[in-house]
Amino acid sequence: MQELISRAKELLADKTVARVLGWRAGDLPYNPEAAYFETPESLDEFVYNGFCGANLSKMMIEASKLEGKTLVCLKPCDTYSFNQLIKEHRVDREKAYIIGVGCKGKLDVEKLRKMGIKGIQKITGAEITDECENLEIETIYGNKTAAYKDAMLERCHVCKGKEHMIYDEIIGESKDTKDADRFAEVEQIEAMSPKERFEFFQKELSKCIRCNACRNACPACSCRRCVFDSTKFDSAQKANVDDFEEKMFHIIRAFHVAGRCTDCGECSRVCPQGIPLHLFNRKFIKDIDQFYGEYQAGADAESKGPLTSFTFDDVEPGIVAERG
Repeated sequence: MQELISRAKELLADKTVARVLGWRAGDLPYNPEAAYFETPESLDEFVYNGFCGANLSKMMIEASKLEGKTLVCLKPCDTYSFNQLIKEHRVDREKAYIIGVGCKGKLDVEKLRKMGIKGIQKITGAEITDECENLEIETIYGNKTAAYKDAMLERCHVCKGKEHMIYDEIIGESKDTKDADRFAEVEQIEAMSPKERFEFFQKELSKCIRCNACRNACPACSCRRCVFDSTKFDSAQKANVDDFEEKMFHIIRAFHVAGRCTDCGECSRVCPQGIPLHLFNRKFIKDIDQFYGEYQAGADAESKGPLTSFTFDDVEPGIVAERG
């Protein structure tokens, strides 16, 4: 991490960049927060470890409007989102200095809690320079150990790869963490009966408290104003658990990002209720791959998405409906 900090200080000092977008420590060892750093001295608070899961590419929408370049730290998976935002003319590539930071998988504190590890005071083994095999955890109940891979976010087990799609320079090594099939969860749901599928999503989406964390974190949700913020109807309110309105919010959002979602997993990561929201998006990705050919949003900044152009080879609506 020191190499990353030193390089950021150099770029700030020689005015190559006007600010740095990265992470600073939160009030607990597992909740660093996205932050801007505008002086070399302020970078003494900069952190980068296994808990820095936030995808900073979306914050570059507003940073692109500021004077001067912004140095932004992007993990391999984040660069897909940045490319997609370039494609949609939402960020200015010339206003960004991208440091591709190494990633060995990001961590989910909820996984540790499910292992019975609580009262966490300190965690070691999650730094960018660590082997990232095991976590040593100091708690108020004593010291604990956990395998790093067992505490990783779901999205890291289906990682798209350790290569950065766009960058100005790279600092730190990345590790291939993929050990699961990207569409396995979707296929399990597809195997359910219609009644079972409805009950599954009824149970999960009834947890929604309409905090909008998923929408606010999602790089594909880049509208200046969202229809769900309208005061002309009651969509901004939390619906009753037996009402369909709350489900429509997530269904409409999933349709909105179809063909543009890079499967970064931010929606599920930030959900305070633990709803597996990525399953909606991944279902669409799977279907788009089948109907229009394999496509990875954000793999480049130029190609047209499968839902933004028409060809005579496109699947007929009746075939899509028949399959669904």
